[in-house]
Amino acid sequence: MVLLAVASWQGWLRMPREDAVDAASPTVTATRDDVDSRLLLSGEVTPAFQVDVKAEVGGKVKIIHVAPGQKVKKDDLLVTIDDTDLLNELASAETEIEGAQLTVDKNRGNYERARALFDQKLISKEVFSNLEADYRIAQNTLEKSERKLQTVKDRLSKTRILSPGDGTILDVMVNEGQVVVAAASVNSGTALMQFGDVSRLIINAHVNQMDVARLSPGSTMQIHLSGDDKVDAKIEFIAPVATVKNNIKGFEVQAALENNDGRLKPGMSVSMDVPVGHVEGAVTVPVSAVFNEKDGKVVYVRKGGGQVERRKVAVGLTDLIRAEIKSGLDEGEEILLVEPPPGHVKS
Repeated sequence: MVLLAVASWQGWLRMPREDAVDAASPTVTATRDDVDSRLLLSGEVTPAFQVDVKAEVGGKVKIIHVAPGQKVKKDDLLVTIDDTDLLNELASAETEIEGAQLTVDKNRGNYERARALFDQKLISKEVFSNLEADYRIAQNTLEKSERKLQTVKDRLSKTRILSPGDGTILDVMVNEGQVVVAAASVNSGTALMQFGDVSRLIINAHVNQMDVARLSPGSTMQIHLSGDDKVDAKIEFIAPVATVKNNIKGFEVQAALENNDGRLKPGMSVSMDVPVGHVEGAVTVPVSAVFNEKDGKVVYVRKGGGQVERRKVAVGLTDLIRAEIKSGLDEGEEILLVEPPPGHVKS
């Protein structure tokens, strides 16, 4: 009988009592407050204009005229490619033109004399036609040689790599003496250096598909710097098609940095927020007090007599701490911060 009594007493201690569970649960009171909702993002700083500088002719890098960080003007000389082989081709083409010109002059004289004789019926049409053909062939050969010479001159001019515009050399990826491959298309060839216009910077962000609907072109982002310092950037572009980055489907968003004082530089990663709404004097509760369930968002209101009421609510704006309750809860009501056991909930 003693053992049974002790067992019964221990079992009573372990039994959850409705008022005991409720009293131990942390609670908070719904209050009126302002909610400033912001979307938190991260992004990377890039120049508004950036390009890989490539050579249009292959060869050995003879001289690099610039260094990373150097500011340049449009058409400033950046790199010189060794032109020894092309100069030899140029000399050969010029010699070829001289020979072709001599052949043209010779055949022209033969053709003009033959035409005079043919007009006097002193030579046959066959002889005249052959001399005329020799003259035309010599002219064609000269034209080919002239085009070849022009091609060599064009290639020779491309051994001097010029700046595509006013800007800054961001990086130099080759060394003097290195052999580079000509760029036959946009995506081929050896990149010599990175060039960009850092006077205007862009923030690139990848925004998930749930949040991108809250953004619009013209909206202002606030870029966080050290301490409480911030700079503004204005959204200029939102991609029309989603892409996948780091296994997250989202949309590319670009914002132009305004009034950059030099603290933000290309390649930096930044955190930022975008104001998406503001409400004053709303009924609010901590975000952690709102639970997502199958039939919507709910809160658990503590009632008298140890009862807990499960109540559906309409949630408006949220910030990092508080959520606006648009309906379903009144100011001053006490709600639980943790989900209570099912046996203690009144729907």
